[in-house]
Amino acid sequence: MEFLAEYASFLAKTVTLVIAILVVLVTLAALRGKGRRSAGQLQVTKLNDFYKGLRERLEQSLLSKSQLKALHKQTAKAEKKLKKQPEDKPNVYVLDFAGDIKASATESLRHEITALLSLAKPTDEVVLRLESGGGMVHSYGLASSQLARIRQAGIPLTICIDKVAASGGYMMACIGQKIISAPFAILGSIGVVAQLPNVNRLLKKHDIDYEVLTAGEYKRTLTVFGENTEKGREKFQQDLDITHQLFKNFVAKYRPQLAIDEVATGEVWLGVAAVDMQLVDELKTSDEYLSERAKEAQLYHLHFAQRKSLQERVGLAAGSSVEKVADSLWSRLTQQRYW
Repeated sequence: MEFLAEYASFLAKTVTLVIAILVVLVTLAALRGKGRRSAGQLQVTKLNDFYKGLRERLEQSLLSKSQLKALHKQTAKAEKKLKKQPEDKPNVYVLDFAGDIKASATESLRHEITALLSLAKPTDEVVLRLESGGGMVHSYGLASSQLARIRQAGIPLTICIDKVAASGGYMMACIGQKIISAPFAILGSIGVVAQLPNVNRLLKKHDIDYEVLTAGEYKRTLTVFGENTEKGREKFQQDLDITHQLFKNFVAKYRPQLAIDEVATGEVWLGVAAVDMQLVDELKTSDEYLSERAKEAQLYHLHFAQRKSLQERVGLAAGSSVEKVADSLWSRLTQQRYW
């Protein structure tokens, strides 16, 4: 028993040492790689084959052998005829954007757009399946600028919204020549918001001084720890109003049919109401739209996959989550504006 106890103690020390070494190595690798742009790879999937596979799987389950044989014969005949007289079908490039508060998906979106613009023609189409409740002004400004590249190249852009495209998400959506929404998707919220706590009175209660030194009258308007003034609040509100006006101008530029002052109140609408207000053009899910387009076009899904860091590969999800929470907290404690 004494031997087993000593062995268990030795084993525990060894495991602890190994874990400590791994933590140090991973931390060093994460710090070394921080700020570097990881390489990635463009992945291309033909969605026509996906839809065809779904149909064939259902046919195999429902049809008899004789029916399947007849269907295969008919399909082979049609394909043979098509090879003799090939159709010049347009290409539809399908992209996805799942937006967080920092619009992190922009890093992949920019590469996907660069790739498709090298081949796309005005007879082709780009479909973006968009989902975002908005976030930082400058982050969604960049994401919107990436989509504007498609419009500037003369390539038709269709935006599909199944769940939500509000605030910065709608800023991206309005760039599309056509916006398609699911009936109960959330749209709108053309507004700007900023918020931060102030603990100055708590510091004063405990006789703690906090000094804020600036060069420039409006270098700092509102702070977390300092004493905020009415003049600072007025300036901060003025900045929000200016940003809101720029937001309204941007939306009005791409969707002039909108009564912009009526919809730019920060409110949100479900798709069934948004179509009446001309925030969207058609009520339909992305699945319905793409399956229809697959009958008359070649559909290609593009995804630029970022190479995972060492930290992600070893599965330190907890550390990554803590970093995200810290980034989010810091963003909210500073004078960030969101739409």
